[in-house]
Amino acid sequence: MNLGIIGCGAIGTDVALYADSVDDIERIYLYDIKPEVSSRLCSRLRKAEVKPVEEFLGLVDVVFEAASQDAVIEYGEMVLKAGKHLVVMSIGSLFDDDFRMRLVEAARKNGCKIYLPSGAVCGIDGVYAASAECLDSVTLVTTKPPSSLGVNVDKRTVIYKGSAREAVKLFPRNINVAACLSLAGIGFDATTVEIVADPVATRINHKILAHGRFGRLRAEVENMPNPKNPQSSYMASLSAIAILKRIMDPVQIG
Repeated sequence: MNLGIIGCGAIGTDVALYADSVDDIERIYLYDIKPEVSSRLCSRLRKAEVKPVEEFLGLVDVVFEAASQDAVIEYGEMVLKAGKHLVVMSIGSLFDDDFRMRLVEAARKNGCKIYLPSGAVCGIDGVYAASAECLDSVTLVTTKPPSSLGVNVDKRTVIYKGSAREAVKLFPRNINVAACLSLAGIGFDATTVEIVADPVATRINHKILAHGRFGRLRAEVENMPNPKNPQSSYMASLSAIAILKRIMDPVQIG
């Protein structure tokens, strides 16, 4: 398998380093809007080279996006129309219903798939399974230090509670987690997002609460920062690597 990577920041780097160590991945093609970033990463890899997306599309089987919502908008349909599988980290781009449906239709017409890593949360698989029947409610509770949210409070304070769709307008940094959960469960308008500023918090905490015919689900994770970028959770990189393993592995778990 050949892999294309759009975005060579912390997550793109983690994925590239993993891919470079896997025998099933033969070649890696890198692209970043900043050429020096992709060149620096390329120098650390054995089987990589830097190419524009338009040039490597014909050479790869899977394209991994770890750049930005703008990158998904610019390249998403192009990748799928070329018949290549697409892994999207910037899942917030899919809040646009019309754009999301265009991607889905392009994937369907060209026999390829769109993969959405679970990112910095756990429990997405359970919500997705429960959505096959009656899923009554899904809530994401995100707790962060006040500085991460741009507020100044001296006690634990709920600074937002409402729909996932509305949360994106006010707190875009939580967009990818909320988007993945919404798509796995009951949609952007029915999914509730609660954002908490806690002055004693030292890590970013994500908690998923769901209720339905299956019973009740509670999944919680306290994220360690990515060593390459403290603004990113290391779990996000691991979830991306798990998607690559899923694509390659004949045994599918979950």
